Amino acid sequence: MSITYAVSWADAGTLSAISPKSVHFAIQCSPRNQFINPNSSSSSFGFSACLQGSSILQLDSRLVLCKRRQPLPFVVRSSDHPQNADPPKQYSKREKKPFPVPIVDLRRAARERVKNNKDKPKRPLPPPKNGMLVKSLVPLAYKVYNARIRLINNLHRLMKVVRVNACGWCNEIHVGPYGHPFKSCKGPSASQRKGHHEWTNSVLEDVIVPLEAYHLYDRLGNRIRHDERFTIPRVPALVELCIQGGVEIPEFPTKRRRKPIIRIGKSEFVDADETELPDPEPHIPPEPLLTESPPSEIAPPSSGEETVSLAEETLQAWEEMRGGAKKLMRAYRVRVCGYCPEVHVGPTGHKAQNCGAFKHQQRNGQHGWQSAVLDDLIPPRYVWHVPDVNGPPMQRELRSFYGQAPAVVEICAQAGAEVPEQYRATMRLEVGIPSSVKEAEMVV
Repeated sequence: MSITYAVSWADAGTLSAISPKSVHFAIQCSPRNQFINPNSSSSSFGFSACLQGSSILQLDSRLVLCKRRQPLPFVVRSSDHPQNADPPKQYSKREKKPFPVPIVDLRRAARERVKNNKDKPKRPLPPPKNGMLVKSLVPLAYKVYNARIRLINNLHRLMKVVRVNACGWCNEIHVGPYGHPFKSCKGPSASQRKGHHEWTNSVLEDVIVPLEAYHLYDRLGNRIRHDERFTIPRVPALVELCIQGGVEIPEFPTKRRRKPIIRIGKSEFVDADETELPDPEPHIPPEPLLTESPPSEIAPPSSGEETVSLAEETLQAWEEMRGGAKKLMRAYRVRVCGYCPEVHVGPTGHKAQNCGAFKHQQRNGQHGWQSAVLDDLIPPRYVWHVPDVNGPPMQRELRSFYGQAPAVVEICAQAGAEVPEQYRATMRLEVGIPSSVKEAEMVV
């Protein structure tokens, strides 16, 4: 049975050429019949001549060089919700949005798909690619539509008790009794004002970005041409997604097929004959559709408890709207221009040449369509988080200590709602903010 000894270089007085830093080694003693003469075979183990005849080798044992691992401190890390996180990067007008999936991975997946489907019979297209609705997502589309209406109505009421400031020169907003002191204005004459904002009153469109898209009567029909851009109505992009998901709105009719389409080519199809089918039954919605409240009926909360309850309901509608829209986008494709905020709900983008982004002349005004993500359909509009509304104002020198949050979440948080876990990292709620600049300079 082998015995292991721990010997430090500091114990070997004859090894003066080695650094004084203590490095641990393990000495393994073998049985007597395996003893060797160190003077004759030390070079075979890779030891230098300075080790021969030292006090360590007097043990007539075999030396095995192995550096001991020092124990690491126990640290709890969370990859899902870290303590601190930066908000999503805001790309400038001169930058193109990155693809959600790199183009190299898309091509590799396409080659693998063609290779796997080779010499196999073609399978029928699943909905919604065959023109039919995804029946299981129809109730979800109604929930998303109603969640959007509840969010709009509740924000109208909350903005009467929670102050939201908007810059009169740029599109930046701030939730709080007064605007922030940061010099981040990039509007006209910003250099003359040295980047300072001029805060004014805000409206709901400053909090929820009014993103519109073309309404498609047939989502599998021909692409919208440039000369048709004024004849086709435009609706909010999220409403168009809900309509294609199964929501019936009389003002925006859409084609509902009862039989799958028949493909006659890669991009050509014909509708199946539905004459032998019985008359369609009247559509019964899973839940009644809500409507936006007129401005005359909007009243602020009457008490603090009602304000907190309204804030909780608003935050729940925000999460329900975003979560449901993300599920709908997995089935119904949404496209976004890589250069401008234009969104199109449909399998392919439209042909309207109305892109005015950077170097649009080289593209003749055409959009660079790519797959959209949730933030493209519902922009969150990040704003600075105010640690204490009733406390001292925010200081320009402590900017790196403040966090950010979506405007809806910040409004609900200042109204008394509990912040969801996924927003705590970007809001930096676990970070201690120094009380002065002198205290911040002492932070390591």
